[in-house]
Amino acid sequence: MRLARGVPFVAAVLTAAALTGPAPAATAAGDEHCAHQERVRVPGAASQRSACLTDLTTAGLAGTPYTDLTDQAGLTARATRTPSGVPGIQIDGYFPDSSHFNGTHGWQHDAQFVIRLPDHWNGGLVVTGAPGTRKQYATDTAISDQVLARGYAYAATDKGNSGADFYRDGKRPGDAVAEWNARTTQLTRAARRTLAQRYGYAPRRTYVTGISNGGYLTRWQLENHPELYDGGVDWEGALWTADGPSLLTSLPTAVARTLGTAGDDDLYAAGFARGSEFLWPYHEKAYWGLTQKIYRAEFDPAYDPACPGPTAGTTLEQILAPCASDAAYDYASRPASVHRAVARVALTGRIGRPLITLHGDLDALLPRAADSDVYARMVKAGGRGTLHRFYTIRGGTHVDGLYDTYPDRLRPILPCYRSAFDALVAWVERGVRPPADHTVGRPADGDLVNSCALAGGAATAAAR
Repeated sequence: MRLARGVPFVAAVLTAAALTGPAPAATAAGDEHCAHQERVRVPGAASQRSACLTDLTTAGLAGTPYTDLTDQAGLTARATRTPSGVPGIQIDGYFPDSSHFNGTHGWQHDAQFVIRLPDHWNGGLVVTGAPGTRKQYATDTAISDQVLARGYAYAATDKGNSGADFYRDGKRPGDAVAEWNARTTQLTRAARRTLAQRYGYAPRRTYVTGISNGGYLTRWQLENHPELYDGGVDWEGALWTADGPSLLTSLPTAVARTLGTAGDDDLYAAGFARGSEFLWPYHEKAYWGLTQKIYRAEFDPAYDPACPGPTAGTTLEQILAPCASDAAYDYASRPASVHRAVARVALTGRIGRPLITLHGDLDALLPRAADSDVYARMVKAGGRGTLHRFYTIRGGTHVDGLYDTYPDRLRPILPCYRSAFDALVAWVERGVRPPADHTVGRPADGDLVNSCALAGGAATAAAR
């Protein structure tokens, strides 16, 4: 495997890689804030650039090369409040790689990462991988800002490949997704050693977390490398299993409905939630066709070599267009080689550290019934149920940005994610067990964008 490059998927496909503009001001030379930053080297990096900044949050970085607001588009609701005023060092760089999908900083090089080292460190590290097919700055608003303000160091990877053509990376089916896992492990190890250089000792606690594909990475890391982490929070992680369910078992039905060969009842049978119908027209245009064809091309390129072929498309219309052949795609009947390709990256449920999973009951890309409900059962079947908590978020969907269009029907998951992260820390560090699995209700009033109490609610099906 080539260790190199890599929802919302569309924003990552369509937006520029990095913003330009003046860097935020640094404190005067010689201050402790900037002392010895040149001595901090990321182990294994092929290239890195360090900057000593007065504010590592998006409030201070917006309009600079140190974040990319366009790659964050749609992930959070407009009224989301974020902290600011966290001085420290930011390190941008990349690990050796042979693919070139990520053009951030003009590098045209994959396996890019960002590491943020706050001046006032609490001894912890938070690691994530980009959601969907986005890049390393995608969760700056959703994750980085909050954890930095709490004193954590932060590290994020582009997963080694990004964009709608990510499936072109690697030599055999499944290589590109397998690289996501390897790159997250690589960054975690390198970041831990980087922190030891900066602060004089390795982090006392390391947490892994992520959204969508980043949630999948969280699950996989806690199953396969529990020695690196103390726990994780999985925000609607994608599920991959060798025999299904997965995206390749639910999305063909969605594509068929888009093309008029399947009906609503077929989507319900595939796991899509009743009550989510108002979200389907948007997903028909922005997600279903694109997502199915590029992941099918990753794991099963022989099914229809002409679509998407060497590229998912050059125009927006071409990129988003579904492959007609995918409406009839039947994963169960595909050759054993396809199932083996998925098995290389499949989840088992055998987590080795505490994990909290959040999933919206109106997710119309990764329907809960075909994803987190299944994963919760896998965790219990593997004898790891005491390490897992699963909260269904009433009114939550795959991306919080849709709340701005449907504020009367949806609720953002981000405030519940922040509460879940706090609950994880209390669980790991103080032995305070989080509430049992349940559905977090949607309040009739209050600030839904910025507040969420995990306690209380009805028991979820997985908990019964």
